[in-house]
Amino acid sequence: MFLNRSEGFALALPAALFTFLVFLVPVGILLSAAFQAEPGVWSLQGYVDFFSESLNQSVFLRTLKLGILVAGTSAVIGYAAAFCIVNLPASSRGRIFGLVVLPLMISPVARTYAWIVILGRTGIVNDVIVGLGLSETPIRLLFTETAVFIGLLQLFLPLMIISLVSAMENIPRDVVPAARVLGASWFQVFFRVILPLTKEGLVIGGTLVFTGALTAYITPAILGGSKVLMLETLLYQKVNVSNDFVSASVIAMILIVMCFSANLVLKRIASVRS
Repeated sequence: MFLNRSEGFALALPAALFTFLVFLVPVGILLSAAFQAEPGVWSLQGYVDFFSESLNQSVFLRTLKLGILVAGTSAVIGYAAAFCIVNLPASSRGRIFGLVVLPLMISPVARTYAWIVILGRTGIVNDVIVGLGLSETPIRLLFTETAVFIGLLQLFLPLMIISLVSAMENIPRDVVPAARVLGASWFQVFFRVILPLTKEGLVIGGTLVFTGALTAYITPAILGGSKVLMLETLLYQKVNVSNDFVSASVIAMILIVMCFSANLVLKRIASVRS
């Protein structure tokens, strides 16, 4: 039985109203503080004050840089992994795909502490480096941008692989062999066949990974500490240490704008590639 337009609207109205009151109104109230220098006075002074400090500038650029690096690296690894998974026999594909999804079922805290064991001064990586004679003393890997990058990449790479696998499964099986038979190199096959046909998966995966890397708190806080601040950890400090809710609202608005901008940029790139 199909519903007419008025009946569908009547059924959707309670859900829309609930979403508006419970989610959008509180977020709007929170973010409105970013545009008020003082109660009742609307201004952009909060943003001017925020970006006038060199620490905030470096944190913003570091967050943007790591977000782009994590998303870009995830795309490169994700395409290779997705292509291999899609071309596996059906019996093996499910097992490998299960291994890709498995990290998402583990707590981010547990996964981050696992990287502490791997990257710590007495961790597995340093034990191998010292054991091979590549260095006489352990190398400091924790509390560096490299540690945060590795942690974020491991945390969000499965999202990119899942998105690309879903997109590649919709590509006809004979497209790639046909391109190869016609003389296309693997480079041409990727950029002229695979990439245009999987652009939607890339947009979704890139948005998820970039947004996740920007808004993650546990991984940067543990692997980066106070030496590698990112916007999310800085926001936590503004609220819980400084009680500076105006700056916290400014950071929240910046994160929202960055996430939406990333999605728009990826869609624009995908449309140009088409």
